[in-house]
Amino acid sequence: MSEIAVIGAGAWGTALAIHAARLGHGVVLWARDPARAAKMAAARENTRLPGANLPETLRITSDAADASHAQLAIIAVPMQPLRGVLAMLPARLPAVLLACKGLETGSLRLPLEVLTEARPDLIGGVLSGPNFAHEVAGGLPAASVVAAADAALCQQAQALLSGGALRLYASEDALGVQLGGAAKNVLAIAAGIAMGAGLGENARAALITRGLAELSRLVVGLGGKAETASGLSGLGDLLLTATGPSSRNSSLGMALGRGMALFEILAGRAGVTEGVATAPALLARAEAAGVELPICAAVGAMLEGRLDVQGALKALLARPVRQE
Repeated sequence: MSEIAVIGAGAWGTALAIHAARLGHGVVLWARDPARAAKMAAARENTRLPGANLPETLRITSDAADASHAQLAIIAVPMQPLRGVLAMLPARLPAVLLACKGLETGSLRLPLEVLTEARPDLIGGVLSGPNFAHEVAGGLPAASVVAAADAALCQQAQALLSGGALRLYASEDALGVQLGGAAKNVLAIAAGIAMGAGLGENARAALITRGLAELSRLVVGLGGKAETASGLSGLGDLLLTATGPSSRNSSLGMALGRGMALFEILAGRAGVTEGVATAPALLARAEAAGVELPICAAVGAMLEGRLDVQGALKALLARPVRQE
């Protein structure tokens, strides 16, 4: 029996831990707060993933040293605290899969770039794709991508985690996979704005389609592969996040489209809406590479309060016509 450590007891980390335990692995799930870890262990549930029972074979801990005995570690924390969490982990760790999406504000680094800076001793890859945590925890069919420069890590992750209702595909384009996971959250906010403002299904379809074109330009402009943007970590994740009723980014966009202020929306949320912090970092990274992202730029301006819905719509529709 293989041992897998999941670092981060949010909804996604918990869902991955449940999936791994369902496959018969020994699983340890790390929560930073000892009191929360003890409560989860006693109740065999996580309030951040309602309705999902934690298997008895899943061990919950607040001691990061427990991860050092695993064959594979999955780090499932939000993007912004990733660097701090990496610094807390023990010196001895197996290869890691980063299951976070976005860019670090300030440094503009993607997840694997943060890993390289914070823990150059570790071999790392990323896990990304169109996956809602509650569906994976419930054993519903899903597919995802594991991407790494190290082919052996991809093969190990597929061998350990692909099974049951979850199918894992491998990719060598870790850069493109990470950019898809970051950009789709910003584009999903745009799709939500269109629906919240009553702009119609035509508008949402156009935003998703042209948003995919932006994502493809970004991937290629930064050195990734165009086809990655059309795969699970690009188009697949974008479709889920831009249309799924459980999407935090899309629902935030809908609230913005209805006229709510950003601070009001965020004040009523317990979970992290990654697209909010990602938007300015993504735009800065794209600008440095000479890549134009008009839809993402409109979202960024709305999040900062520089544009309202009508202003953003006018700016996008006034752009020069061009070949598709």
